[in-house]
Amino acid sequence: MERRIGVIGIVVEDREQAAARLNQILSEHADIIVGRMGIPYREKNLAVISLIIDGTTDEIGALTGKIGNLKGVKVKSALVTRG
Repeated sequence: MERRIGVIGIVVEDREQAAARLNQILSEHADIIVGRMGIPYREKNLAVISLIIDGTTDEIGALTGKIGNLKGVKVKSALVTRG
């Protein structure tokens, strides 16, 4: 299966409720995460996380699907074919 490299952007609107489960999901998918950066946006009571990922579309879809099902969390991805 073709692998892709990309960026996943995550906005956490409810840090107290979502943080533990989000970190668990990210740990479960650590094999496709190349890098991670998290920034608290205190003025808006949000957290913004960016992930650099390298995986198949199935692996990436599983990760973003689980994240997208968390209450108070928004997720978007941008992928390119690995060349």
